[in-house]
Amino acid sequence: MVTKSALSYEPIALEEIRAAQERTRGAVVRTPLVRLDADDQNSEIYLKLENLQPIRSFKIRGAFNAMMKAGKDALSEGVWTASAGNMAQGVAWSARYLGVDCTVYVPVTAPRTKIANVQRYGGKVVELPVDDWVNIFRTRHMEGATGVFIHPFSDPVVMAGNGVTGLEILEDLPDVDAILVPWGGGGLCCGIASAIRELRPQTKVFAVEIDTGAPLAPAFAAGKPIEVPFTPNFVDGIGTPFVNVEMFELARKIVNGALVVDKAQTAAALRLVVERNRVVPEGAAATSVAAALAGMAGGGKIVAVLSGGNIDVNTLTTILQGGVP
Repeated sequence: MVTKSALSYEPIALEEIRAAQERTRGAVVRTPLVRLDADDQNSEIYLKLENLQPIRSFKIRGAFNAMMKAGKDALSEGVWTASAGNMAQGVAWSARYLGVDCTVYVPVTAPRTKIANVQRYGGKVVELPVDDWVNIFRTRHMEGATGVFIHPFSDPVVMAGNGVTGLEILEDLPDVDAILVPWGGGGLCCGIASAIRELRPQTKVFAVEIDTGAPLAPAFAAGKPIEVPFTPNFVDGIGTPFVNVEMFELARKIVNGALVVDKAQTAAALRLVVERNRVVPEGAAATSVAAALAGMAGGGKIVAVLSGGNIDVNTLTTILQGGVP
């Protein structure tokens, strides 16, 4: 199913990203940029450690910005979102921080560990059949839901919050050659690309997908969104059978391309990051490192965005022992 939308997005304005930076200061962590201890002689690979956010994911940036911009009066009836994990945690954490009610709609396939975290942050969890859950992304509606809806990726205010990541990368590495960003819904990649496009257009921004559900790369090739096969796996933060129309139209304006890695490459990259830097990324985050290690973005100074660190302990154990879950 290719989702359709009446929305049509332009790149996020730099002033909106800078406003988000001020709006979220104090609650959202300014994460460090560290060099990966890799053996690659052709490039310098750096890790943007979004796994060090309070919820161990970048999603807190967009969620908190959207809620702060909505304001106290709008939040009086609470907030709600649809998410399989990380945005659910971002909205729940932000709601607790701001003292408002939160409801999260999740698919029945959502990781139990992420659901447990949402509940720990005080969010109410409602499980839905996958098709009903996916429909929320298109309609932005759920019968019985009240309060402010926070879309997990396709929202300019959410993307403005995500774009602050791009500002921080340029502050720490002004001459960066390429930035690799895991592509799930596209909100992080397009937020970062919006900032980079304005401040350093010669820096390339690439989306990174997992081959078990990689719709953006063939969409770029075809010039339109198309549906692809999808197989759930340990890279649960990204991978879908489709790309939203409005996100595709935005990405084709500001993203330099889509890179696709496989599970074996991702597991090896994850293991390397843990072994060499003692940093624990989740599967989705490790895809950006895998693409960098494979030389897909070329040489020079490469930043791999570690989008999150919410990985199941048993899955992590399997990978560290040399397996591919």
